[in-house]
Amino acid sequence: MHPKFLKIQDFSYDLPAEKIATYPLSTRDNSKLLVYKERAITESKYQNLAEQLPQETLLVFNNTKVVEARIIFQKASGGYIEIFCLEPGEKYPDITTAMLQKGNAQWKCLVGGAKKWKEEFLLKKIQTNSHIISLSAKIAEKKNDYFLIDFFWDGDNSFAEILHAAGLIPLPPYLNRDPEENDKATYQTVYAKYDGSVAAPTAGLHFTKELFEKLKLKKIESSFVTLHVGAGTFKPVKAAEMKDHEMHAEFIDVHESLIEQLLNSLDKTIVAVGTTSLRTIESLFWMGIKLSKKLEVGSTMISIEDISVKQWDPYELNSTITAKESLQFLLQWMKDTNTKRILSKTQIIIAPGYALKIAKGLITNFHQPQSTLLLLVAAIIGNDWKKVYNYALKNNFRFLSYGDGSLIWLNS
Repeated sequence: MHPKFLKIQDFSYDLPAEKIATYPLSTRDNSKLLVYKERAITESKYQNLAEQLPQETLLVFNNTKVVEARIIFQKASGGYIEIFCLEPGEKYPDITTAMLQKGNAQWKCLVGGAKKWKEEFLLKKIQTNSHIISLSAKIAEKKNDYFLIDFFWDGDNSFAEILHAAGLIPLPPYLNRDPEENDKATYQTVYAKYDGSVAAPTAGLHFTKELFEKLKLKKIESSFVTLHVGAGTFKPVKAAEMKDHEMHAEFIDVHESLIEQLLNSLDKTIVAVGTTSLRTIESLFWMGIKLSKKLEVGSTMISIEDISVKQWDPYELNSTITAKESLQFLLQWMKDTNTKRILSKTQIIIAPGYALKIAKGLITNFHQPQSTLLLLVAAIIGNDWKKVYNYALKNNFRFLSYGDGSLIWLNS
């Protein structure tokens, strides 16, 4: 069945509030790890992950960094307006470019208290180590589900630096609490590198330097992609059938060396750490497929946009080429066009009916009922997702972003 016709109510379960972890454990890799393999469930801990993986496994991580995307402005009347920066305006080719803007920037935002925003500009004074910066915000345009906001500031700081100084960490709404000082560190992976996410790639929150050392001793490799997680990851599926749900698109940034590493590991074991990493590497496969089809009909001027992955592409593109051939097409095209990095967006939805092309396993947290992330888990293990989640609920696993996690393998 085409996943367009999946009913979201079939992917629901009862999640009591007390099962949601509102704070992380003091030691990241002490979190529990549920292991699903060959339809059986066992328990371990993240600190013992190396014991669960074959030698020479390739782990693929998402090294995006969460930015302080919530900015609170106080009006002259004393009221407050919150601006939540979602992603850059269309005039920027990627998030990195937008983050490096100086003096002004335009972003797509949610605005809390928008009806009370009567002034042309909102103003905020930002105290940095050396001086005070004046930040102002103006509505450029109101869209259906977001505002286009122009930001202006004095000085030589980048927009990333402005957010770090003025913003708050955007904790998931289901935590039902304000961010605290510790969240700046705990809601960030230890390998976070590139500013751009408004939500953490939470499967990676369990990894520590000590755990990476254990993995290295077993010759388990680590590689990194960048997918900047948008607020759409929390977007509820309100449609009864998936055909009426628009999947959120997110920025990806992949270096050619990662594609080479994937090619060299296809005959081994590739495990994605987090749903974002999985969506990225599976998107690379479909980019190669779209590229091969363009080449078949003699296209010569092919852009990144031409091969970006849309929501239903994996279910409607007919192709018989292998993962190896697809990645080779992509890598060769990059070399021919002197392209070192894939900077694009992916809208891929991985749901029952999808067969993994590159990864053989996934490390992930426990997700909300009726979410696209739960659909992704069900795509890998079928209806056994119910068995896994029932087990986790009955055996005191902690759920959602700050909770425990799982290692799920494809059934052979």
